[in-house]
Order: sequence, then structure tokens, then C-alpha cells
Amino acid sequence: MKVLVIGGGGREHAIIAAVSRSPKVEKIFAAPGNAGIAALAECVAIKDTDVDALVTFAYNNKVDLTIVGPEASLALGIVDAFEAHGLKIFGPKKAAAQVEVSKDWAKNVMAKYGVPTARFQTFSDYGEALEYIHKEGAPIVLKYDGLAAGKGVVVAETMAEAEAALKDMLLDEEFGKGSVVIEECLRGTEFSFMCLVDGKNVLPLPIAKDHKRAYDGDKGPNTGGMGAVSPVSLIPNSEVEWSYNNIMCRMAEAMVSEGCPFSGLLYGGLMLTKDGVKVIEFNARFGDPETEVVLPRIESDLFEVMYEVASHDLRTAKLSVNPNLCLGVVMASEGYPKSYQKGFEIQLPALADGDVIYHMGTKRDGGRLLTNGGRVLMVEAMAPTLAEARRRVYETLIPGVKCDNFFFRRDIAEF
Repeated sequence: MKVLVIGGGGREHAIIAAVSRSPKVEKIFAAPGNAGIAALAECVAIKDTDVDALVTFAYNNKVDLTIVGPEASLALGIVDAFEAHGLKIFGPKKAAAQVEVSKDWAKNVMAKYGVPTARFQTFSDYGEALEYIHKEGAPIVLKYDGLAAGKGVVVAETMAEAEAALKDMLLDEEFGKGSVVIEECLRGTEFSFMCLVDGKNVLPLPIAKDHKRAYDGDKGPNTGGMGAVSPVSLIPNSEVEWSYNNIMCRMAEAMVSEGCPFSGLLYGGLMLTKDGVKVIEFNARFGDPETEVVLPRIESDLFEVMYEVASHDLRTAKLSVNPNLCLGVVMASEGYPKSYQKGFEIQLPALADGDVIYHMGTKRDGGRLLTNGGRVLMVEAMAPTLAEARRRVYETLIPGVKCDNFFFRRDIAEF
């Protein structure tokens, strides 16, 4: 079979690495891919938002399955376009992708069907929103109602932070013209729960936990994620089972009832609070960087399962999962998630069994490997214990990466 993976980050590198292990896969294309992906797939210079060119490429190259990585492609209706041309594709249609694209839409569906989440209100008027946050007080959470590359959420601990975030989102339109969902601030342990969904059937993947803040001690601005670990010792299996039945399955059922059944990867960003598990957000695709620590643990043929999902015929009852722990740390460009420079040379170390480096933002210039994004590499190890995985990542792998413009968190999975 021929596979096309849309995207060019660490998530797509992990997906391609997993799919490449299938004996059924003969050829993989990546659009646009990156320098690391190029070792496993043929990279084609098509942007992930160029829907027409992607449809044409898949049709002309007789691609058997296309897998969508980025949310921006889904928001444009790429799945609808592919299916209109008779092409098999993994991901939700545009109507179902609203679960991520519009936080207000998702919150209203959760409220309607009893999916537990934080109390909220949505505003497009700055004055009304300002009055509301003063009435509610800090801490409070502000979410831009749209796509913002994982950066449109502010957990404001003070009123000054809340006012600044509101100004950025509604007056300065930092992410575009839109509205803001304002939520009560939940406290607890966050975790990510990704499930494969074919419309009705829901197949859980192992849970993971990522670290959103840029700096040690969960300080600094929110990022797309600075590291992750799977499994998560802080979350009891009983809570995972409860979340599967009462959140992930219930949301899949709700979307069928709403006339927009979800097919693809439904991501639940969840929090275990003193009142039980509640939803922070839903995404319509694989999480990044959680995918990079979850997929290496899947021993089943992931391509086969994703093909079943895209065929709306998910028959696999359970996935085989490696019991070892996987820990990954992001190496990012200095200045990220604000402004940063690209084009710094990178030298990589040799890897031992169980170690991997996923490329998130790299490119080749002749024989040189260069930085080409904010998050550049994800360095990770799989081991029987957290202590061993942390030792391998922090004492062996990261010191072996040579680049003049990197920073990273030193406390990933330090619970």
C-alpha cells in the first residue's frame, strides 16, 4: 500500500515511523515532511493547507491511505475534499473538526450531552468580557475561539494577566478576529487521552502527559508542548476507564447525535480534579508532542487500524502496548514561543536501542542539518522505569546534541 502523511513536524515523524513498521506499507510520501522524515518517506513540496494540490497528488500517485496531521488541514475540509474524489483519508470531516476549531461549539455540545467540563461563557465584545472577568476574579482561563497552534490559551493567575490576554485576543486580534471562551480555572493533574474513532466505535490509546509551559517549574508562556511521558503514574487506571466511558465514548455518541460523526483521532485534554475528571479541551487530531511518546509503545500494526478507521469499520478490539515507559524532551529555538531565529546547524548523537530523535522543525542545506522552527527536536528514550528513561535522555542523549541556539526543560516528568 501507498501512504501519504500530511504535515512536517514531530507528530508526523512519529506517525510515519509507526506506519513504516507495517508489512502492508510499501511506500510513504510526506507533504511537506522535514529532514528527519526524509529518511523514511519521500518528501513532496506541498503545503499542508494546499488542499487541491494534495488531492491531485494522492489521486495521481494512487495513494491508498492519506493521514492528516495538522489541525489547519482539517479545518479547511481536506477530508471532505478527498472523499469527494473517492480517496481514503484518516481524519474527521470539516463539520466534525469543529470539536477543535470552535471551542465554543465543543463546550456547548459537552454541556448538552453531560460531558463534564469547566463552567464557561463566550464573548466577542471586549467590554462585556472585561466586566465578566472582573466579576469572576482570578485565576481564570481565557481561550481564543479558533485555531492558534496550541498558543491560544492563557491561564491567568492575576487580573492583570487576564486583562492583558483579553486585550491580545479581542482588541489586538493576535490570532485573528474572533471570540473568547472564558472558563473557571480547574485545578488538578492534566493528562492526554487519545482515541481512534470510526464514528461509533472508540479504541483507546495509552494516556500521556505533556508540559505546556516553556520553562522549568511550569513557568513562562504556553507553548505547543515542551515534553511528554507515557504512561502517567499520577492517573489511576480506574480514572482512565471512567474517562473512556463517560467522556471519550459519550462525546463520540454526542457527535453522532449532532449529525457530524467523528472519524479519526479524537484527543481529550483532560484533568483529574477533586471532583473527578473533566474536559479541558478536545482536539480533532493526534496531539503533539504526546504522539511522539505514545506511538512508540504501540506494538500492533497501526497502519491496519488507521485503515479500518478511514473505512469506518474499526474492528480491532484492543491494541498491544509495550509496558515500558517513554519519555521525550523537546529541544527548542531560543526565544520560542515568541520570535526566534532559524538556520543554526545541528549535530546529532548515535542512538542506542529504545532511543529516538523525532524532527519537529529541521531542514537540510546540502550536507548540513539546520533548525527550521520553534520546536526543533524531540529527544526520547523508552525504558522500564522513569528514572532510567530520564537518565538516558538528560545524561546521554541531550548532551550529545550539538547546537548553539537550543533551550529545553530539565524537569519533564519530574512529578
